[in-house]
Amino acid sequence: MSASPSASSRGSRTGVWLIGARGSVATTVVAGCAAVTAGLHPPTGMVTETPDFAGAGLPALPALVFGGHDTVDCPLPKRAEALAAGGVLPHGLPSAVHAELAAADREIRPGGPLPGDTRDEEELIAAFAADITDFARRSGVDRTVVVNVASTEPAPAGGALPASSLYAAAALRAGCPYVNFTPSTGLHHPALSAPAEASGLPYAGRDGKTGQTLLRSVLGPMFAQRALAVRAWSGTNLLGGGDGAALADPAAAAAKNAGKERVLADTLGAPVEGEVHIDDVPVLGDWKTAWDHIAFDGFLGARMFLQTTWQGCDSSLAAPLVLDLARLVARAHQRGLSGPLGELGFFFKDPVGDGPSALAEQYGELKRFAGRLREDADGAPVDGDGGEGGADGSAGQSGDAVAVRPGGRGVEDGAGR
Repeated sequence: MSASPSASSRGSRTGVWLIGARGSVATTVVAGCAAVTAGLHPPTGMVTETPDFAGAGLPALPALVFGGHDTVDCPLPKRAEALAAGGVLPHGLPSAVHAELAAADREIRPGGPLPGDTRDEEELIAAFAADITDFARRSGVDRTVVVNVASTEPAPAGGALPASSLYAAAALRAGCPYVNFTPSTGLHHPALSAPAEASGLPYAGRDGKTGQTLLRSVLGPMFAQRALAVRAWSGTNLLGGGDGAALADPAAAAAKNAGKERVLADTLGAPVEGEVHIDDVPVLGDWKTAWDHIAFDGFLGARMFLQTTWQGCDSSLAAPLVLDLARLVARAHQRGLSGPLGELGFFFKDPVGDGPSALAEQYGELKRFAGRLREDADGAPVDGDGGEGGADGSAGQSGDAVAVRPGGRGVEDGAGR
């Protein structure tokens, strides 16, 4: 059973503005949405297409309109062909959804800052915000959700805004809800905390939970509930593609690993010995292998071990969740909710707001959130709660000016997570 759109969402259009719009994840998002809409493939992996979300008033998949920023110029149809050759997309799908890929590609604008870019932070933010509002006006969407799916960047040094935070500031400036599906700084920069609060917009993040950490959020609570003492938990990731290249940088890898370690500490009740090593193996492309080695004590101190292997395609795991998040956050914006959406912690390694870290508890929070989004047969909200701001859904509404210091630099390669 699929979640069907409500009376209030039928006939409306929702923009999805992707940062890193020509990367592997973004390409899979656009191609996958078109394939599911056309009935070519089922919505496997999409949480919002399960019965728990029926009647939640989410925008329909055919109503999603895509655009974005990127610093590379490989057209989406060509990028999709490369992904199909690598087994990420089904053979023949790029040609079947060529029109949709080409339409999205026409809405991709140059990102930045690129080497030699002389624009300061304010100029970059203003330019990015203008791109988003122009897209909303051309597309006739009711609202636009900005989603960061670009390659991981190192944690910023000093007060300058990294690229991810420039895009996040532009989302606020354009009056758009924001989702950070990466470990990059985004809205977490101190300079953006006050503007984010003042904007009245909902936002979610960060770092999508697609593989190894997803498993950890299930196994950690199991050990705690079974009263088994975990002595050490170590892991290794082998991956290629744009994310593998980005995570070859130790600073970027450290940003990625912070969320993985936090899940274990939260679910086990204390930090444990061990760490995750990330190795770039270019030949793997979009495929990833994650190993975990868990040492634990049983009754009377018996030494035992559990080893797990997760082999998956990062883009195929991430894309349905990006579609889920775009729909949920768009609906939250329509309902007038604002601030950090902690109830969406199910999707993230390092969620904003307060909430549990165990997957089962997070799913319970997510289902309750879906209940807040529902409306009765007449289109009226079932409940009366929800924050202020953003209720009219105008993607071009003016937010408070973002105060930034000039001269910040970052690199957004957009080549895939």
